Amino acid sequence: MCPDCEDFARTVLLLGQLALYADMAGADLDFVDVVSPSLAVSLPEPPSGRFPDDSDPAEDS
Repeated sequence: MCPDCEDFARTVLLLGQLALYADMAGADLDFVDVVSPSLAVSLPEPPSGRFPDDSDPAEDS
């Protein structure tokens, strides 16, 4: 797996795990509020070819 692909996949996985954690009873929502923006900002550009095209979904409406 290319380095960019690995970083992208790892960050998406962490965001998903954080979302699941936030829905758990007793989750530390202050932790979620602090960590989630940091993870989102660190999300690298998706590797080329990951999505069908580079079109803007907003333009399709």
